Amino acid sequence: MPPVVTGLLVALLVIIVALVIMCIKVVPQSKAYVIERLGSYQATWNNGLHFKIPFIDRVAGCVTLKELVRDFDPQPVITMDNVTMQIDTVVYFQITDPKLYTYGVDQPISAIENLTATTLRNIIGELELDQTLTSRDIINTKMRAILDEATDPWGIKVNRVELKNILPPRDIQDAMEKQMRAERERREKILQAEGEKKSSILIAEGEKQSAILRAEADKEARIKRAEGEAEALIKIKQAEADGIRLLKEAGADEAVLKLKSYDTLSAMADGKATKIILPAELQGVASFASVLRESIKE
Repeated sequence: MPPVVTGLLVALLVIIVALVIMCIKVVPQSKAYVIERLGSYQATWNNGLHFKIPFIDRVAGCVTLKELVRDFDPQPVITMDNVTMQIDTVVYFQITDPKLYTYGVDQPISAIENLTATTLRNIIGELELDQTLTSRDIINTKMRAILDEATDPWGIKVNRVELKNILPPRDIQDAMEKQMRAERERREKILQAEGEKKSSILIAEGEKQSAILRAEADKEARIKRAEGEAEALIKIKQAEADGIRLLKEAGADEAVLKLKSYDTLSAMADGKATKIILPAELQGVASFASVLRESIKE
């Protein structure tokens, strides 16, 4: 075989091998290839090894199946009470059908952005300013439902929609700041007044409890003193009764009783009394004592 022919065969073989290698496609995980054959949709390749026919099949699109996030620029919207504000949104979506995503709409991301802006204007236009600022969850839920339904023909599923920032006009922001400052001052005064009220109540209750405790202590002291005096009086009377009982048991005669009476009178006449009235029986005893004393002297 002539060298020229051999060279051509080798070159042809190299070209065929190169074409075969180029036609072998490996689709990675979370990817999908849309294949066209002679300009028409042929198949969707998922992850794995695939082979396309050279010059007939071509890869029309490579689609990622991961969840995607798009942060769209702020959009001017007007509320029902004619307040213009800027709102930017974040959309979380996922491609569920690569074929519809490839052939359903031109520039799908731009289509989602425009659809988000128009939907947001429609929803905000039905709300007042205060409702817009306090109803984020409601707005997010409504937008997700509307966008998910509208993007179904494009092979897109909208998982979440979040309002990232809501920026009212500057004069509205100043008025809101003043309102919040006044509300904080009002709450501070209320808390301060409630604190003073509770403090006064606690002080009054403390004074009341202190007065009650002092009164109870004085009452207990008086009761104890009265009980002590009563017990002492009982002891004294009991001692006197015991003394009389002992005298009776000892068989004391009249003279002893008179001497005991004399001792009592002596105790009474301890220098403090100026006049003493003696019973007739004791006068006789006194005369007898004087005569006895004179006899002893002689």
